[in-house]
Amino acid sequence: MKFPSISEIATTEVVSTDINQSIANAMKIMFSHEHRNIIVLDGDVFRILTVNDILNIKAKNIDLNISLKDLKLTAVPIVKKDKSVLHTLEYLSYNIEYICAVNDDGSLYGLITHTDVISSVDPDTLMDNFYLNDFLKLGKRAKWINKDVKTQDLFCDLLHNTSDSVIVVENFKPIGIFTTKDVIRVMKQDDDLSLAVSNYMSSPVDTITKNASVKEALEFLKNKHYKRVVVVDEEGNISGIISQKELISLTYSKWVILMKEYQEELDKINTSLLHKNKKYEQLASKDSLSGLYNRTKFLELYEASYEIMRQRENEMSLIIMDIDNFKIINDTYGHNIGDKVIIQISQALLNVLRSIDIVCRWGGEEFVILLPAVNFDNALAIAQKLRVYIQELEIENIGRITASFGVSKVKKDGDINAVIDRADKALYLAKASGRNCVKAETDL
Repeated sequence: MKFPSISEIATTEVVSTDINQSIANAMKIMFSHEHRNIIVLDGDVFRILTVNDILNIKAKNIDLNISLKDLKLTAVPIVKKDKSVLHTLEYLSYNIEYICAVNDDGSLYGLITHTDVISSVDPDTLMDNFYLNDFLKLGKRAKWINKDVKTQDLFCDLLHNTSDSVIVVENFKPIGIFTTKDVIRVMKQDDDLSLAVSNYMSSPVDTITKNASVKEALEFLKNKHYKRVVVVDEEGNISGIISQKELISLTYSKWVILMKEYQEELDKINTSLLHKNKKYEQLASKDSLSGLYNRTKFLELYEASYEIMRQRENEMSLIIMDIDNFKIINDTYGHNIGDKVIIQISQALLNVLRSIDIVCRWGGEEFVILLPAVNFDNALAIAQKLRVYIQELEIENIGRITASFGVSKVKKDGDINAVIDRADKALYLAKASGRNCVKAETDL
């Protein structure tokens, strides 16, 4: 087996411009080609101007006639086109969507995205026995909004969050989706941003059931040319979103098994991978900002805790917590202060909870707490204690903030997807009820 080279998977239909060109000119090139990004040539450095950058430029009313060199554009990592696709995997642990493929002389050959890496995976060889239902627990929780949200408010939300898509939900069922592609379309047509997002969302939503295999999900992405799969349960209710990046990470774990079978080729890259092991182990268990467990480690600890619960016939509960109005905090005080809020809240959770409780930063301003040997009623009391503690906490540079909570019981079947789903819906209800409150799965 030979892994494909960079040149075989890179997209060569790339638009580019010089760093000395104006923002307006770069946007004109992007929109005329209907691309989500444009490569900016800055000497021997490749930078990228994305849709999110343009949203930020518009939000700050930056003069479109200034040159691109006046912007702090992200530098894109480079990989030579003759290298194996395995050389792109190290970047999947970072918040990097793009990698530039270059010729031997350093000139631009093409661009690699998660889509290109996904397309290089053979679904007949990989992932035919792994199911989305098993994988959802590792995925990012879907960003939900109401159909009546104003488009300009959604633009602000996309600007200040890492999510590149939003699901429009009605009664827990997805009725539309709004992605960066829709952002390009709306801006290109100069549509009225004061109108509701339902006027511009893509609808209906193509979904896949949580009982589908990862192989089917990969084929779905290839056939639809999507960057994500929207997953629903048997009733059509939203279960989550799994991105290309997460699917690639799963694919990588499968490739590790294949490495043993194809040692001759893989020995050539083995040395470069070995020295990264310790860093990968750290990335695999802790969230870099909060120091709390990440989703992958949480899953591992959940399985161990559930086994103990089953053996000892104990009860166990789960809490999902979300900081209220966190977007306003970021908008008002900036992301650096927002990061400090995440750190201070993380420490507050550790201060209140027991040492055996498992606290995870689920993503953004959301946290998941597993409470071993705690029944449902006591879990509600603990959630209320946390709510009051956070409400009375003096946050540096800000003052007082609040949080909302959803509580669920771990049932005897141990299905983590179902536990998370019930707590998530309770949290959604808490938000809809005015925030700064605790809701339980029994309230649904």
